[in-house]
Amino acid sequence: MLVVVVYDISDDKRRLKLSNFLEGHGRRVQYSVFECFLSLEEMRQLYQKVQGKVKASEDSVRFYWISQDAVSRVLTIGSPLPEPPPTCYIV
Repeated sequence: MLVVVVYDISDDKRRLKLSNFLEGHGRRVQYSVFECFLSLEEMRQLYQKVQGKVKASEDSVRFYWISQDAVSRVLTIGSPLPEPPPTCYIV
């Protein structure tokens, strides 16, 4: 399932730490928006890890679940459609 992670973090250090962390879990599509293809359990784990990297009293992070049916109807301008990562890499 596609999970869209959106954040607004005022502190530069925390924002950089979170963005670097999220790059290991999905594709950055906007400055503070990531698309991640995750299972329910992976999303729960990601949510818990993100909680430890932000201050709830100052920051805002949202996780949106996008159903496969909705993903197939996504329209974009100036960027590729959401696409899961490859299942294997050839090096």
